[in-house]
Amino acid sequence: MHTRREILMGSLAATTALGFGLSSCSQSSEAMNALQVLVPSGPGGGWDQTARSIEYVMRTEGLIDEFRIDHAIGGGGAVGLSRFLSAQSGQPDAMIVSGLVMVGALAANSSPVRLSDATAIARLTGEYEVVAVHKDSPITTMRELVEQLQSNPGAVSWAGGSAGGTDHILVGMIAKAVNVDFRDVSYVAYAGGGLAQATLLGNQVTCGVNGYGEFAEQIAAGNLRALAISAPVPQPGIDVPTLRAEGVDVELSNWRGVFGAPGLDESQKSHLINLMRSMRETPTWRDELAKHDWNDIYLSGDEFAGYLSTETTRITEILTEVGLAT
Repeated sequence: MHTRREILMGSLAATTALGFGLSSCSQSSEAMNALQVLVPSGPGGGWDQTARSIEYVMRTEGLIDEFRIDHAIGGGGAVGLSRFLSAQSGQPDAMIVSGLVMVGALAANSSPVRLSDATAIARLTGEYEVVAVHKDSPITTMRELVEQLQSNPGAVSWAGGSAGGTDHILVGMIAKAVNVDFRDVSYVAYAGGGLAQATLLGNQVTCGVNGYGEFAEQIAAGNLRALAISAPVPQPGIDVPTLRAEGVDVELSNWRGVFGAPGLDESQKSHLINLMRSMRETPTWRDELAKHDWNDIYLSGDEFAGYLSTETTRITEILTEVGLAT
């Protein structure tokens, strides 16, 4: 009898013939024995959820013996990225979780570090944003929220993630769509989705913006009231109207993925790509996608790197258009 790990190692070694670049089973075993993942935000947000789902799946499926998660907070992920690029260079068992939030934050803050300096491994999930209010809020629909925003923009406070991130971008797009000057909007930026959610649950702000998966549990529990989702059409299993159905012509999808350290050779890069591919193909990962209402938008390696380049240009243009970047 062979263990699941032995079967996986043999399968990964066999991919050499398909051009994935694994040079030996011993290298594969060594590279995949342990993994350390940096979450460039606080606990509880989407990046943290992603890292913990990866850990859960890899441990459950026997893909990794040791798994460690670290956090670095600040700058919409720029602090963590800077630390990762300098401290983990050439380290084959290190990854950082990132996504659209970081792309926007780096552009908005004219950061000297670039996500493209890391090694693109895999785009994993896509998620629509949701606008929500506290359960006791007098606001019951997105149309009512828009009316208040148009009447007195500064009186409507929005809790969301880092400046320039996905949440901030969505608020800017909503303001532009309803003819409100974004400079008048009161956006309260937090270092992670968990902190923004805590503020909303404390009824300290008018509304909050976050990925649907991050708010889903509190929405289901009745502690938050979802007003609208940023999807182009109604989503199966999610009883929330789209922004467009509520008269706001906006749609936006967040994405999250993982990057390896800079300076990896092709063999080291292939090890990480194959590890994430193996994880993505497990039933346990599919269960995690369903649990968090994440869409599977898997893309890996050079294709992911090409997507990142195009996405960086697109998001920078949007940020400039709504006044969040110059």
